[in-house]
Amino acid sequence: MPSLSVVIPCKDDAGPLARCLEALAGQTLAPLEVIVVDNNSTDTSAVVAAGHGAAVVHESIPGIAAAASTGYDAASGDVIVRCDADTIPPADWLQRISARFDAEPDLAVLTGPGVFYDTSPLRARVAAVAYMQGYFVSMGLAIGHWPPFGSNCAFRRSDWLSVRERVHRHDPNVHDDVDFGFALEPGRRTVYDRSLQVGISARALAGGRKGWLRFTRAVHTLALHWRTAPPWDRWRWTLGEAWERRRRASLGG
Repeated sequence: MPSLSVVIPCKDDAGPLARCLEALAGQTLAPLEVIVVDNNSTDTSAVVAAGHGAAVVHESIPGIAAAASTGYDAASGDVIVRCDADTIPPADWLQRISARFDAEPDLAVLTGPGVFYDTSPLRARVAAVAYMQGYFVSMGLAIGHWPPFGSNCAFRRSDWLSVRERVHRHDPNVHDDVDFGFALEPGRRTVYDRSLQVGISARALAGGRKGWLRFTRAVHTLALHWRTAPPWDRWRWTLGEAWERRRRASLGG
């Protein structure tokens, strides 16, 4: 089974982080390591992480992109598993991820949705369609393959090493998960598993300034990559690679 490194970028999230680390401690398959990247926290996030046995890495450059990239650089597992401090995974989450990568050698990225746990059932159901499905459909069309979702995704360390110089790690205005998805070669196989669910905080649904910030980051990230590879080009490459994989499979190789 591939070894797993769990990476959690964190800033001032001590409470949610404790719940996340408790859920990771209860996994049916233990990870090789849990890495919490402290991004200039002013609360006890780093203390909480260390108290739960996580390795604490500090990144002073602000932004999730910088923090996540630093965590990926520090990872030593075969597969890097990314979640956020407010992620609450089910007990078999890591076991399912490891088994999937073990069974599918050509799998580059595995991702799944989040289920909002601290809001009303009605709001959570509406958000599952408007926010969650909207993200996977819109960003998938933009990238040319399934996009990683930062609260719930995993990818091979070898793929990170191949793209680490192409991501915009020091740009605080990018969506780091979308940026990573763009940086991947279009031919790399990505999979969305709707049954691979984790709990996430409904604070992601906040409107106002935070909602506008998410929107502007999405536009900024798309603009960065569409300058060099617009979506029609990426889809042509992706579909071409998918056809080639099927052709090789039909020939037994």
